[in-house]
Amino acid sequence: MSKLVECVPNFSEGKNKEIIDALAAAISQTEGCRLLDVDPGASTNRTVYTFVGTPEAVVDGALNAARVAFKMIDMSKHKGEHPRMGALDVCPFIPVRNVTMAECVSCANIFAERLASELHVPVYLYGEAARSENRRSLPAVRAGEYEALPTKLQNPEWNPDFGEPVFIPSWGATVSGARKFLIAYNINLLSTKELAHRIALNIREGGRGKGQPGRLKKVQAIGWFLQEENMAQVSTNLLDYEITPLHAVYEESCKDAKEINLPVVGSQLVGLIPLQALLTSAEYYIKEEKLFILEEEHKIRLVINRLGLDSLAPFEPRKRVIEYLVQDDLSGALVTQTLRGFVHSVRARSATPGGGSVSAAVSAMGAALSCMVGQMTYGKRQFESLDDLMRDLIPPFHHAVDCLLGLVDADSNAFGSYMAALKLPKNTEEEQQKRFAALQDGLKEAVTVPLSLAEKISTLWKPLLELSKHGNPACRSDLQVAAKALETGVFGAYFNVLINLRDIKDEEFKKQTQKKVSQLLDEAKNCAQSVIHFWDANEI
Repeated sequence: MSKLVECVPNFSEGKNKEIIDALAAAISQTEGCRLLDVDPGASTNRTVYTFVGTPEAVVDGALNAARVAFKMIDMSKHKGEHPRMGALDVCPFIPVRNVTMAECVSCANIFAERLASELHVPVYLYGEAARSENRRSLPAVRAGEYEALPTKLQNPEWNPDFGEPVFIPSWGATVSGARKFLIAYNINLLSTKELAHRIALNIREGGRGKGQPGRLKKVQAIGWFLQEENMAQVSTNLLDYEITPLHAVYEESCKDAKEINLPVVGSQLVGLIPLQALLTSAEYYIKEEKLFILEEEHKIRLVINRLGLDSLAPFEPRKRVIEYLVQDDLSGALVTQTLRGFVHSVRARSATPGGGSVSAAVSAMGAALSCMVGQMTYGKRQFESLDDLMRDLIPPFHHAVDCLLGLVDADSNAFGSYMAALKLPKNTEEEQQKRFAALQDGLKEAVTVPLSLAEKISTLWKPLLELSKHGNPACRSDLQVAAKALETGVFGAYFNVLINLRDIKDEEFKKQTQKKVSQLLDEAKNCAQSVIHFWDANEI
């Protein structure tokens, strides 16, 4: 799979459809770029564009849009609720797939240098690309906004990172950087801008300034008023949703709103969101309300409902969740093939997919069958005394299915790394050393994937044994097949580990790995037999 970088340029125009469309066209017509979302706001007078592509392509796409903005946007006439300092206000680069943060920092620097050189505008760097600590934060760089730029640019401490310190009235200045995925999230209030900002000051990490921090880490927030909706919003940026998740921002805002008798009427996501951010909030509400929800689609529906994400416009997950939008980039993956297609791929005269991928696929089937047996027990009147137990036993199998499916492609990709190393040149001593190191790394990777398969299956034996004791007896053959499928997965992992260990020169690694995989195989044999023969031993 190719490298994938996300770029999210924010342009200071949210009303003029001609300009908004022209910027979108500049991005979408750039070779290698895929425009995922365009989110304009009239009151903020700002449009957020989200697109993905290779590192080289996204830099080109952002530059093409900037050229259009330079011709069509005049900052000297701009007014809007959102803080801003330039026509292209901020242009961050975010790693999505097979890309490091360092590569995104490189994108930010290349973009900034080319923008300043071609359009002769000042450009600052922020986030992971910042060259000094006082420029890491976007609000710090943007302090004073467009109106303060003429004075700010005269201060040597605020010389731009690229370009001359010259004020360009029609453009202002641009901030380029690299960061983690940022979630732009707003809570809707039937109130004034001032009261919304009061809540924003309480929850944002910066609070009210020195000595008065807010409650939520990695959260920026302000209050503003949306004229087109006739309501205020606590507008937030979640800089790290793993530290402060979506539901925490919503619940804390609701808590403050309740204290001052303000009605909260849902919330709004601007742009795209990572799937995990929604699933994390789903798990919070599932736990809080003691719900039993397994399906991803149902979890997302729950979050949409609890946060009121559809209060201003329909929330369509297929158009707003980034993983869903880039799914077609996985069209070459083995797990996206039909069953017939996968089997035909296995039978082809090719080293991959091979026994490792087949072992992972068979294991996924075993986990899926186990999940089915649990669900054929849960909720049935004759087994209602087992409902609490089934709520504990079903989730491990449900979650394991996707994990095991992921190893179908991981195994083929790992072997591909080894095959690529075989093709490296070996004409000089230095080339031979590099090739040897790459081959050893490739072999270790080829060992690690099947070992992780066996380790994952190991976590399923305990719930499987419990399921064999308490599951619906009408499904016993299904559970017996499941046990054998999981055991087969470990057998496959065992032999794949052994064959790749042969040529590894790290003796300690070989010893520890062989010991580990042998223990996992013994465990699999014993546990599978216990499940398969459980009903035979208890047959009346």
